[in-house]
Amino acid sequence: MPDFKYIVIVDDHTMFRKGLISLINLFPNYKVLFDAANGKDFILQLSLKQLPDIVLLDINMPEMDGYETAEWLHKTHPDIKILALSTMDSESAIIKMIKSGAKGYVLKDADPDELKLAFDEVMSRGYFYNELITRKVLSSINLLTDTKNTTATFAKLTTREIEFLKYACTELSYKEIADKMNVSTRTAEGYRDILCEKLDLKTRIGLVLYAIKNNLVQL
Repeated sequence: MPDFKYIVIVDDHTMFRKGLISLINLFPNYKVLFDAANGKDFILQLSLKQLPDIVLLDINMPEMDGYETAEWLHKTHPDIKILALSTMDSESAIIKMIKSGAKGYVLKDADPDELKLAFDEVMSRGYFYNELITRKVLSSINLLTDTKNTTATFAKLTTREIEFLKYACTELSYKEIADKMNVSTRTAEGYRDILCEKLDLKTRIGLVLYAIKNNLVQL
């Protein structure tokens, strides 16, 4: 008898949810436990008798959106894996979902094979990263969990670099960060480039993960 992993879909578009249910139930060893229209609906339906392994979570929803739902789930049931599912591919949306507890991010127009891969990887590795969140970021997570690696230290960061790093964990644009730091936008972007080089990272998302690991920001 197959060992099923159970999925919950939280999305406010009924037809989209129903289509996903049919698709996911065709994946070997995966079954949809239930579906919900928003975060509040999800919490009301959630039963301690049978918790899902993965929650596929939309971002923009009425009453309780994906960010709020992810934060609640991360605090209440940290063992449940959260995969963000959205039409939004903006850097700030990805960062905010990661900070809220998501372990991966899938676009709604992704190929079904990518969704299946996301399930497999989030169950086996704990994270899923596609072209939105590069493999470089994935390797940085592995480095950051290795306390013997110099990447897990502050790598002689200056006070201003740490200040920039904290701002980078917000939804501020580089121009807005520059205004906060009283520098030019080019200088703010320069801090990003210097930090990426020092920490052997590639993207702002990688910097956010570094800051979270080193307790510069709190989830």
